[in-house]
Amino acid sequence: MAISLAVALRTLFCALGCVMLATLVYTICVDGLPFRKSLLTPWMTATLVDFYINIVALGVWVSYKESSWISAILWVALLVCFGSITTCGYIVLQFLKLSSQESSNDPMFYVLLGRRSKDGVDGKKFSVVTARVLFSALGVLMLGTLIYTLLTDGSPFRRELLTPWMTATLIDFYINVVALSVWVAYKESSWVSALVWIALLICFGSITTCAYIVLQLFQLSSQDPVYLILLNSSTRQKTGVTCERIGERNGETGLQ
Repeated sequence: MAISLAVALRTLFCALGCVMLATLVYTICVDGLPFRKSLLTPWMTATLVDFYINIVALGVWVSYKESSWISAILWVALLVCFGSITTCGYIVLQFLKLSSQESSNDPMFYVLLGRRSKDGVDGKKFSVVTARVLFSALGVLMLGTLIYTLLTDGSPFRRELLTPWMTATLIDFYINVVALSVWVAYKESSWVSALVWIALLICFGSITTCAYIVLQLFQLSSQDPVYLILLNSSTRQKTGVTCERIGERNGETGLQ
């Protein structure tokens, strides 16, 4: 079952990455490059703010997961430049790195947390309090952007807004939402709560992303390692033993 999940998710994100790459190439061919001031309509600007707040969430995960700041900075730069193409490529690479034992045991744990340095998973820390403040501020920023754009430019459900680059941006945005939804489904203990959160992600984008992350952070104490937010409750119960095992193995094999 776990191996099937790993194969299914790897296939899904490989397909989504190809869809986004094809969308990008097609849009450039039919509408030129996106670096034009005329494209920055109020709703395009709001969509980009929404998009990049989700990129912040994914970038924090990537920077925590990578064992060196050089590789972390490189991947985050690729996320900023290529969006969900990078998201999908990174996730597929993480699944390809799994051994058959890891794929059959708990693939989501190893993909989310990954192999750490010989100091173990706790070697690179983010402050829980800082993370709460960051994502609370980003959520408020997006809520303010949404309200302002609604008041100044009206409803987004207008056909004339769907320019080629707006369509490509929305596809890019929702592929990242798929990645976040997989994490939410893994985190939630029931399908009902998972589906509610995923529906909110689809409807409200990064406002929901930030709200969900902040709620999960408030379930941790300020002394807890922030990586625990990545794991579901059942995995957290065995995190100490599992993480210690990963640290020992990485130390023996020299993995960085």
